[in-house]
Amino acid sequence: MKGLVRFALAAVLVAAPASQAMAGWKLIAAKESVKVAKSSMEVTPVEAWNRGTHRASKKGETWTLDGPSISEVYFAAGLLPGETFYKDTDKKNRPLPVMGANLQLTEIPEFYESSQRIAYNTSVYEVTGMTPAKFLGQDGVQFTYSFAVQGSALKYKGIARATLVKGALYLISFDAPEISFYERDRAKAEAIMDSAKL
Repeated sequence: MKGLVRFALAAVLVAAPASQAMAGWKLIAAKESVKVAKSSMEVTPVEAWNRGTHRASKKGETWTLDGPSISEVYFAAGLLPGETFYKDTDKKNRPLPVMGANLQLTEIPEFYESSQRIAYNTSVYEVTGMTPAKFLGQDGVQFTYSFAVQGSALKYKGIARATLVKGALYLISFDAPEISFYERDRAKAEAIMDSAKL
């Protein structure tokens, strides 16, 4: 099993986007309440996480336990119509989808999926489940997904919760390689989602 985990780590580090690989990190202590994504959304992790100093967007940020693309939590907070989940780095050839003015809760998984397909440059992506869920004290949606990253043999699994507050979109997602890391860290990520408040 140790050999398999070492292989998984090596493959993930090769697959990590250069922008993430170059990011700096700041330790967030266990049980420390912090505001995320330059917003009023606040979370309290049950154990220490590493907070990325490289921002995926003006209204997003990434945390990890073990490094880029391993046990990764993504926060998006206060997205408004016309905005994207990530920075639009190739708007001419591969524009990111923008949030629609009349986005419904049930449409959030598809919006996130289409954004991640472009961000990870993959056609191998599937939303595997969707259920109603409370998030930030509001009616929201929880969904699960799976995908593969271009150039990597690893498959990833993920879970996300999202809601709309006064027309603004809030989301916390967690994904990790399905080999070992996803099941190992899912409860830790869900504890962050459970703690989220405005």
